[in-house]
Amino acid sequence: MVESARSPTRARDPRTGRARPARSESREGRVRAAAGVGLYFTGNGAVFAALLPWYPLLVDRLGLSSWQFGFVVACFAAGSLLSSALPAALIARFGAHRVVIGGTVMLGAAAAATVWSVNGVMMASCLLLLGCCDAIVDVAQNVVGISIQERSGRTILSSMHALWSLGGLLSGAAATAAASSGADMRVWLALIGVATVLITIVGRCLIGGSASPRRIAGSDADDGRGGKDGAARPKRAIMVAALPLAIVAICGASVEDIANNWAGLAAVELADVPAASAGIAFSIVIGSQCLGRFSGDVLVAKFGAGRIARLGGGLIALGGVGVIAAPEPILLLVSMGALGFGSATLVPGALGAAGRLSGVGRAGGVTLVNWLMRVGYLGTSPLVGVVATGAGLRWGLGILVFIGILTMVFARRLDVRSDER
Repeated sequence: MVESARSPTRARDPRTGRARPARSESREGRVRAAAGVGLYFTGNGAVFAALLPWYPLLVDRLGLSSWQFGFVVACFAAGSLLSSALPAALIARFGAHRVVIGGTVMLGAAAAATVWSVNGVMMASCLLLLGCCDAIVDVAQNVVGISIQERSGRTILSSMHALWSLGGLLSGAAATAAASSGADMRVWLALIGVATVLITIVGRCLIGGSASPRRIAGSDADDGRGGKDGAARPKRAIMVAALPLAIVAICGASVEDIANNWAGLAAVELADVPAASAGIAFSIVIGSQCLGRFSGDVLVAKFGAGRIARLGGGLIALGGVGVIAAPEPILLLVSMGALGFGSATLVPGALGAAGRLSGVGRAGGVTLVNWLMRVGYLGTSPLVGVVATGAGLRWGLGILVFIGILTMVFARRLDVRSDER
């Protein structure tokens, strides 16, 4: 939507294309707003991670076979895809902040309801709702983050995603400890749901009026329907502009997906890491990714999103080579670190660029690229599994090299600037 007439017109930085912060916004106010968005991301990362450690107990309690469990958990991804048009519409109707808070309430309720499942159908239904709510909240919190980023004139989106990773790590570790100690999963998920809602509300209070829900739906110069002149942009042109960004986002998300599902198995089968210690491979990927995201804002501000993404693609390709060639644990773990660090800025960079696409508005651009990303990486793990079944896990993980090369090819498209709108 068009910015309110009472809002000051903000000049744009000629080097970055971002809007300079309004003079009326103090440095303290910008810091508080960034901290508030950080709480949005932290709480969102904590919800789903709190559920994952309880899966073995749920499978045992419900008597699910491996193939049944595979179809059940796939409903989470299916739910995120079914929500395709909802985020932009909800943000336009209610504002991004209300969508984040309301979506977090639904997200916590769906996660808590999952552990009350009495059969696979109920669990699948809960995960379907969970995936739908997660996608909606994900878009809304990124829209808020992009708005705060543009108003402050500083790159913060990578750090926000780092806090999402950190929230997931801490929540997952706490849930693992709770499961090991025999805690009641239903009580635990209920407490996590309440805690994340409270965290999100505190985040909203910190943000205050720094990012109006009305202004978040569009951009400073774009009413969400057209470019600077308000003319509608052809859907084909929008898709052509969004697709390269989605490819970069898919590459980043695919590395995360492979780490979630295959890092531990690769450590055991390829580098003879004891099964009891195999989780360290996943921890190194996520930990290095978190570190890369915290440092990513500084690097992107200095060198540009495209250049850092190209470097990240090179690290992913080298990490992939290291993983499939590793004869012992040290090389494998170093390669896992390269994968995590290389993928760190890809999703934040792609979504940040999506928020500056002409013709769709900030919420529409983020929604489109987020949805394409989820469609794209849905088949990553099945593809690795199919290749690994026929030719071995080393060949299956060879897809990481292709992911790195693909990232380098499309990385320059992340340098979409606001003045190109």
